[in-house]
Amino acid sequence: MTVPAPLLPALAERTTRYGRLRDRVLLDPDWGRMVRWFAPLVVTLLAAVLRLVNVGHPHQLAFDETYYVKDAWSLWTLGYEGTWGENANEAFVTLQQLPLEATGSFVVHPPLGKWLIALGMSIGGPDNSVGWRLATALLGTGMVLLTYLIARRLSGSVVVATVAGTLLAIDGLAIVMSRIALLDTPLTFFILLGALFVLIDRERTIPLLERRDPDAPDPFWGPVLWRRPWLVAAGLALGAACAVKWSGLYALAAFGLYVVVTDALARRRAGVVLWPTAAAFRQGPVSFVLMVFPALAVYLASWTGWFVTEGGYARRSDPNPFVALWNYHQSVLGFHVGLSKGHPYASPAWEWPLLLRPTAVWVGTDPAPCGVDHCIATISSIPNPLIWYAGVAASAYLVYRLVRGWIAREPTDPALGLPLVGLAATYVPWLMIPERTIFQFYTVAMLPFLVLCLALTLRVAAGRRADPLHRRQSGERTVMIFLAFVVVISAFYYPVWTGMSVPYDFWLVHNWLPGWV
Repeated sequence: MTVPAPLLPALAERTTRYGRLRDRVLLDPDWGRMVRWFAPLVVTLLAAVLRLVNVGHPHQLAFDETYYVKDAWSLWTLGYEGTWGENANEAFVTLQQLPLEATGSFVVHPPLGKWLIALGMSIGGPDNSVGWRLATALLGTGMVLLTYLIARRLSGSVVVATVAGTLLAIDGLAIVMSRIALLDTPLTFFILLGALFVLIDRERTIPLLERRDPDAPDPFWGPVLWRRPWLVAAGLALGAACAVKWSGLYALAAFGLYVVVTDALARRRAGVVLWPTAAAFRQGPVSFVLMVFPALAVYLASWTGWFVTEGGYARRSDPNPFVALWNYHQSVLGFHVGLSKGHPYASPAWEWPLLLRPTAVWVGTDPAPCGVDHCIATISSIPNPLIWYAGVAASAYLVYRLVRGWIAREPTDPALGLPLVGLAATYVPWLMIPERTIFQFYTVAMLPFLVLCLALTLRVAAGRRADPLHRRQSGERTVMIFLAFVVVISAFYYPVWTGMSVPYDFWLVHNWLPGWV
């Protein structure tokens, strides 16, 4: 497009001002340092406000809190999950005599997530609904900070990281699951923590593997690296995820494979002759030891209360406590494999990308007045629809770019791999068990990786520094308009994410699909 001559001076002046502002942000060390500290602080504070304000509402056990809150208090009281009598839910609300019996109860999830919930309950007592949810609210806030830190390392951009953190901070699924005492938010937190540690290990290790040394004694294999503290840290974090829910095993396996593959590619770039064999059969076993043994140690440590007491379920099934624990785990595995009981909010994994059946976590039976005759109060795990659908599309786009790079044998952006690995680990395994009763809210573990894919795709849409000015400006405007709509939709949905009493007709307009009711 040819710019008319009379407009050239104005365009040149505008370009100069834009360049000066950009250079100030990019080159001024004090300004850059302030932004690097200020951006994550603001994003994390926003997440904390949206998760902690009025987190005690509703003052009753909502959805599966009926299991995890009671189990948490039992752990705090007995050291293991005991058996609850009748009217236990009401007793938690009114602090009547809690009908807790010392007989061990069969529970199907490891104890760590419930111990974390118990820490919050220890502050306010068993009848304090803020205490029930304090741990998940804080971990949900931490998820936002971890997403920011991962995006910052993947992209090298404070702007991209801020967008990623903000998207997760204001998303409805992340908000709802942070304001209720379920296990999925602690699970997601530890998976993200493990992903961050894997990323740091990659940054520290790959330069060592890619270093070309003509005098190396073994150019066929390359080095075997034992000193990888961040890989050990990743194993500890992912072991904690397994100690919250067994689905953390998928993340441990997926990121372990990611480490082996990236090790192999680094050796290939360094000119190692037998690079696949070296990565798989020499470095691979070392990486396994560094990741899996710490993960196993954390997992076993989470069962300490069960080990040091005698009343836990199956605790006396064998004189050897480790054999007894194995017997317990066989029973748990049988439960999970055979779980196919119908549920009105069940949603098979193939439905998740389409967002067909979100979960109604709580519906108020006697909502507060809202200015009209017919009011309703709900907590629904509907994500921000724009973030969700755009995130699904962005992940598909990144898969396309990755596959296209492999086919064309072009250098691939390393930022593409880790979010897709995390997404595969938290979604693909559920596709293999279509008969099992599962729920849409499990996707909270997928959500941070979807957000990372979306933030990286928005960076592409905004344009690169080398692009013409008009291309960058149009791309940036498009991204800003998209983000503005995201904020508006989050504000629109916030009442139905937090259980506010609203007019019934207002609630109805939030149900865009029949399955959302």
